[in-house]
Amino acid sequence: MTSVIDVSGAMEIILQKENAGKYDDILQKSSIVLAPDLYVSELTNTFWKYHRAKVCTKDECIQYILDGINLVNEFVNTRELWQEAFSESVSNGHSAYDMFYLVVARRNNGILITSDSVLAEICKKNHIEVCN
Repeated sequence: MTSVIDVSGAMEIILQKENAGKYDDILQKSSIVLAPDLYVSELTNTFWKYHRAKVCTKDECIQYILDGINLVNEFVNTRELWQEAFSESVSNGHSAYDMFYLVVARRNNGILITSDSVLAEICKKNHIEVCN
């Protein structure tokens, strides 16, 4: 099985939130876990916000970022995806950032791991399997 994980899904696992066990089970069953390369930027920015809000120390944030990066086996170059992601964002009236995850999942017949309910619904509408 191929999985694609977005940052919202990764945050569930990293911070051991409600869906951590379910998401981790999918990852353990996966032969490969993919994400667009923008994942690293999104994850880093998310933990910058956590640090800024004094939710985590700098060292904790660095470890969490590393943990999140290590959830992914292979990063897909967004340069190869942008036209399709842009087209999907226009078609679905939704953020291009999220559509990169949709495109990676579709291209690889993968299951998308996300806690983003809007993205999950768009994926389901487009016949992409989702764990949310």
